[in-house]
Amino acid sequence: MQEQDIKKIKERIINYVYTISTQPILLKDLLEANVLYNEKMYVDPAKLGFRLNLKRAYMVYFAICAIILVPIITISHFLLIDVNFHVSIAGTVLMTSAVFIGFNFFRAWLRDAITLKLIKKAWLVHFPYFPYEKYSKKVAEIYNEARKKELPKKELQQYIMQKILENKE
Repeated sequence: MQEQDIKKIKERIINYVYTISTQPILLKDLLEANVLYNEKMYVDPAKLGFRLNLKRAYMVYFAICAIILVPIITISHFLLIDVNFHVSIAGTVLMTSAVFIGFNFFRAWLRDAITLKLIKKAWLVHFPYFPYEKYSKKVAEIYNEARKKELPKKELQQYIMQKILENKE
């Protein structure tokens, strides 16, 4: 599979599994989410306006597991047919635990993907002339400075823009 195909599949999974609000993301919520995301912390879904549909997430995960596990089970069945049944039981226990533990990793991967997608989308609204990849860490540092100075919301965007332009030169 090509990288474009993988991105399309990922995008379809995200759009199917999540309910996304039509409300715009406020500047302060964007800045907080950006800081948390850059620090590899959990971002509150309510700030970015998304919610996981757990039933759909289970269905997608089940389909992915079926695609991966059916060939593995078929091959291992023929390989383990003459082996002691204790090995088969141990293998079954390991595979079952891997499937259940894997769902938590799948959910975390989905949450990180939707978080980054929504941050980038809101970034284009609030900072259209500053690419996210280049300025996200700088803006996070500036926002932390602004929080320490306890700037009001009205002055926040002006302060951040001014600092970005000072650092850009």
